[in-house]
Amino acid sequence: MSKVTIRRIHAQPLHIPFRVAFRHASAERSETSSLWVEAASDNNLHGHGESCPRPCVTNETLEAARTFVSAHEASLCESVADLSSLEVWMADRPAVIDANPAAWCAVELAILDLLSRAAGQSIEAFLSRPSVHGRFQYSAVLGDAGQTAFRAMAEQFRGLGFSDFKVKLSGDLDRDREKLSVLRDWTGVGIRVDANNLWTQADEAIRFLRALGSPLFAVEEPIAANQYAELSRIAAELDCKIVLDESFLRVSQFDRLLQAPDRWLINLRVSKMGGLLRSLRIADAARAANVGLVIGAQVGETSVLTRAALTVAQASLDIVVAQEGAFGTHLLEHDVCEPVLMFGEGGILDTSRYRSLNQPGFGLSVSKRI
Repeated sequence: MSKVTIRRIHAQPLHIPFRVAFRHASAERSETSSLWVEAASDNNLHGHGESCPRPCVTNETLEAARTFVSAHEASLCESVADLSSLEVWMADRPAVIDANPAAWCAVELAILDLLSRAAGQSIEAFLSRPSVHGRFQYSAVLGDAGQTAFRAMAEQFRGLGFSDFKVKLSGDLDRDREKLSVLRDWTGVGIRVDANNLWTQADEAIRFLRALGSPLFAVEEPIAANQYAELSRIAAELDCKIVLDESFLRVSQFDRLLQAPDRWLINLRVSKMGGLLRSLRIADAARAANVGLVIGAQVGETSVLTRAALTVAQASLDIVVAQEGAFGTHLLEHDVCEPVLMFGEGGILDTSRYRSLNQPGFGLSVSKRI
């Protein structure tokens, strides 16, 4: 495989207004807060990457992520010329990437896009993974809106044919009961809730979640992160799965899950996990450990991260229980990519509508409005 000379890796913030604000227990957002990275070669090829640094998830800020890129640009340009040398660079710096997973994600995606474009291969062919094809079904994700706004949004999703719902909890029992009551009478609907680490004690969480009065398929991050024994107890008491988000960032954490793999689901968000290569390794390890996946997304992702997540989802179809994201311009006032990858009726993203996905790189062109 031919080598590429990377001459520049440039990072900048990406702020795109939302069509409607999105709220949960940890934050409220009305625009994207993303890191955008462009990698350029000496023969004028370009690759693009994106990530969403979040202090509450990976302890990263947008400014710190930009500093990370500046600090490592020279080393990457000097050392990385193909997939093998990229993997060597990563293998030599596991602690650095562990501390800056979102910052690294944007860099890695840009480099992978560049290298696979130079090779004339889709990202899947370049990584020897299955080509993206078929239909991907996404969950409706409902933020912590007031009752009227929540009902309107839930009914809009239902009218579009969605059958899988994720609801952000507020911690106010009456408010959250009212939200779930909107969904309770609908047939054929799966419900999971995301607490965003609302409670300090497992018993607190169990009492609240029982009092909701709705059967739940899964609960995401009910208590402070990384309390695996207590999380396992919550799963057993409520007879539901626990979705690990802030509590699962890297493959070395699998040893915490092996005693009761059936109690866990991993929220695999490419930005949080530190890029596409690490996400694929986690997906492979999850299969070996018999742990299911939710292919997750950060609020406000553009089509770049949606595209990267499709690579993981396609390679993991046998263990994926739900998929989030692909909001595109349903949420963003505009995307910076063409085509805009987004779900349609029924929450379906039909790849037959996006013929460019199997073109070199991620198969996306990027606008100048960045």
